[in-house]
Order: sequence, then structure tokens, then C-alpha cells
Amino acid sequence: MQMKDSQHVPAALERVWHALNDPAVLRQCIPGCQSLDMASPTEMTATVVIKVGPVKATFGGRVTLSDLDPPNGYRIAGEGSGGVAGFAKGGAVVRLEKVSETETILHYEVESQIGGKLAQLGARLIDSTAKKLAGEFFTKFTAVVAAEPGAV
Repeated sequence: MQMKDSQHVPAALERVWHALNDPAVLRQCIPGCQSLDMASPTEMTATVVIKVGPVKATFGGRVTLSDLDPPNGYRIAGEGSGGVAGFAKGGAVVRLEKVSETETILHYEVESQIGGKLAQLGARLIDSTAKKLAGEFFTKFTAVVAAEPGAV
């Protein structure tokens, strides 16, 4: 699956960068996130509950950040296992673009692969679920980042 999009975030570039690297912010924003911890400055571990059609699974996984270019962007690579539901692995390139002192555009390109029961559900259902989850993430992320400066 591939997904490419941009999101306008009503906050300064540095604030958006900080939020993208803050486990507490990400934990609030990732749909179904049960835990998210920094194992190192470039590695996180997470547990996420996801429902795709009739399949609901708890995924445990690891995410690694590379090609760091603060505060402009980075590359994310990750993989997770959901037991009998299957596995997911993939990556994304995230790039931040300063529009003004109070607005940033977050560009992202995602590529992922899934296997197991999830892969049997069909590309259309998986793609629509991925777009829905991305929409939920960015709605929450924008709200959290645009909140009062002390909130992040």
C-alpha cells in the first residue's frame, strides 16, 4: 500500500517538529495506541490495537527514525506483529515545510506491506482503513499541536 498526502498544521515549524518527536503527544494522537515509549532518541516501541473490517488485533512493534534533518523531517521505518492477524511493516518519509511563523505543512509518503489474515481482507478495505486512521491521527495531532503552547 502506498499513501501520499500533506496536512496543514496551524503551528510553527519547530513546534510541529517537537510534537512529532514527543511520545506523549504521539500516544494521544495514534488511533488505538496503548503504549509508546522511547527506547533511544531514534527508536520507539509501541503497542496499538487496530480493527480492520472483522479483524481486530493488538500489534506490538518498533519504529526507527533515520535521515534526521531537524526540524525539517526524517525517515521512519517500522514493523509490527499482530499474532494470527498478521504483520505490518513499512516506512514513511516526513517533510515539514514552513509556510509562516504560525503555519506548517506536513508532507508524508508512506509505503507498507501486510501479511496474514489482514492481507486476505482486500486492498480496498485496507486502503480505506489506512486513510481513515491517518485522518484520525492528523485531526487529533493538529488539535494537540495548535492548543496552548504549554500543552505540548
